[in-house]
Amino acid sequence: MSFGDPNNPYGQQPPQGQPGHPQQAPQGVPPQYGYPQQPPQGAAPQYGYPQQTPPPYGAYPPPGMPAPGMPGSGMPPLAHWGLRVGATLLDALIIAGPMYALIGIGAAIATDESTEAIAGVLSLVGMLYALGMGIFQVYKEGTTGQTIGKKIVGTSVHREMDGATLGFGMAFVRRLAHFLDGAACYIGYLWPLWDEKKQTFADKVCSTVVIKVNKNG
Repeated sequence: MSFGDPNNPYGQQPPQGQPGHPQQAPQGVPPQYGYPQQPPQGAAPQYGYPQQTPPPYGAYPPPGMPAPGMPGSGMPPLAHWGLRVGATLLDALIIAGPMYALIGIGAAIATDESTEAIAGVLSLVGMLYALGMGIFQVYKEGTTGQTIGKKIVGTSVHREMDGATLGFGMAFVRRLAHFLDGAACYIGYLWPLWDEKKQTFADKVCSTVVIKVNKNG
């Protein structure tokens, strides 16, 4: 039996297996449309280059990632040498200034036995103040990253690996490690001038970095 005009190509059915309308995919098999397949549910799609995991706080980044202290690194810039010197001088003034002032007053009034006793008391008070303020400064540096001087100039000390504060114990050890900075003509205190991470010898021993922060923070 014939349907339509055999000379009319539009009325003929395409033979099986010849190009024509797209064939239906077998049941249970997803159709293919030429676009990339969607990732499995819960998997993040990939766009362009693979993402890189940021390096630990203060560590050297892999190629293609910004260096510490550079825009996009996620880490505040390292404090330059001038800021560190300013913070150290302020802390020294805060600790030693009142002590020497009280000792000086005592020496000025010590003219007889009675005033010498007063001078001795003033000197003792001054030394106790310096000791207490020194411990307080170490505590503040360990728990917040800042001494009073560091807070004024806008610097803060943190662990190089993860950016955490040092804690009182490590802050105290870092203070003791400063003897390395002064052991060889104080070269350790000058080391941040040319060191890539701007670290003193004490910073390198304790794995710490000093960064710039907001003064109002």
